[in-house]
Amino acid sequence: MSETPFFSVIIVNYNGGAYLQKAIDSLSGQTFQDFETWIVDNDSTDGSMERLDLSKAQNTHVVMVGRNSGFAEGNNIAARMAKGEWLVLLNADAAADDNWLETIRGATLENPDTSIFASTQLRMDDPSVMDGAGDGYTAYGFAWRGGFLQPDVQRPEFGETFGACGASATYRRDVFLAHNGFDERYFCYMEDVDLAFRMRLAGERCLFLPDAVVQHKGGGLSGEKSEFSTVHGARNRVWTYFANMPAELLILTLPGHLVLTAYLLLWYIGRPYGRYVWSGTVKGWAKAFALRRERKQIRRNRRVSIWNLAGQMAWNPFLMSRHAPHIRRIGPKSKNR
Repeated sequence: MSETPFFSVIIVNYNGGAYLQKAIDSLSGQTFQDFETWIVDNDSTDGSMERLDLSKAQNTHVVMVGRNSGFAEGNNIAARMAKGEWLVLLNADAAADDNWLETIRGATLENPDTSIFASTQLRMDDPSVMDGAGDGYTAYGFAWRGGFLQPDVQRPEFGETFGACGASATYRRDVFLAHNGFDERYFCYMEDVDLAFRMRLAGERCLFLPDAVVQHKGGGLSGEKSEFSTVHGARNRVWTYFANMPAELLILTLPGHLVLTAYLLLWYIGRPYGRYVWSGTVKGWAKAFALRRERKQIRRNRRVSIWNLAGQMAWNPFLMSRHAPHIRRIGPKSKNR
């Protein structure tokens, strides 16, 4: 173990129950061991921290926040204290394959110009089904987890995707901090997409690694479908679109955004969680323009062309509705561009 570890693995826990121990145990068995672990506990009340066995966990630090700081701030807290060159996020309800970190390390060395890496996520209850293969993003402001609930035999190949799901994302630490990490107002949900968008504007890219695998319960902590997740997801979706989209693309895509939003709201009428989708959307619009003004300088200082940015987004909304992976394949000679 070096004084400055290659990776700093961050786990944000909130009532993670037995899942948290599985996450820690999966790190103990990694074939690549040059890493430290940060466990940030958001005032759990389920005994998950009291029962946690760290006897096999090396170089592990525990931060007891004393309140529920949310996923965004919890990761930021650890990122500022971490010493690793790379930050690797692992959900408390996820467990990594033994070669997960070794595979990511190889990818960082082979692609020194890349600052974000997305892992393959499989369903913990049924590993033959994908939980995610990178985050896709439509030009109309809607994000989705690529490959969600699709058979793993359809796992996409190595390539470029819009962003990485925060349940298993990897970021170069200095770049993460240069962008101020996650926006803590998001609390949780879509903060990973928002960060990917801001980093995209700065010219960064994200690569999907098919052989870097974690198993993810999905909703194991906050509920896969709940009032909380629905309201925050709807609100943060609006924030991400309006705060980050350059004016040229906003003018072009706003009609599509409004149509898709109207369709979503109409579809939910009379259905469970319908009022929560409406509530979250209204909350998003309430602060959307203030956030856009706040991010003006970030958009103005973008280092990519409009066409390059547009090319990283999906223009066919049916890709989102099918949860299709949105991966742009990269040939072997392009991996070290």
